[in-house]
Amino acid sequence: MSEKEIRNDLREIRYFYSRKELFEKSAAAVGTHAIFEKTDRYNTAILQAPPRLYDIYVSIYWLNNSQESLANKLGYTVEYISMLHTQLVHFFKNNLKQKEVKQ
Repeated sequence: MSEKEIRNDLREIRYFYSRKELFEKSAAAVGTHAIFEKTDRYNTAILQAPPRLYDIYVSIYWLNNSQESLANKLGYTVEYISMLHTQLVHFFKNNLKQKEVKQ
């Protein structure tokens, strides 16, 4: 997977979590959307991440914070959060690539 694909996936995951209730309610009537599988794949991968990257993933994607608001909450600079986010993308790139090779 490329970094661009991972960033696109993360945007979709963020949108999913911001509208999770709708996706869950509509699954019974319409069917389960593929985003559920994608979130499961990323959520499984993040369990192996260093704690700071886990925190960034949960805070930005699950809790729907922006990098700027998260920096303010944690007392970090936006640049530091951006650096951690880049590390998160690299983590997913390496981790998801390893899982693809094993399959």
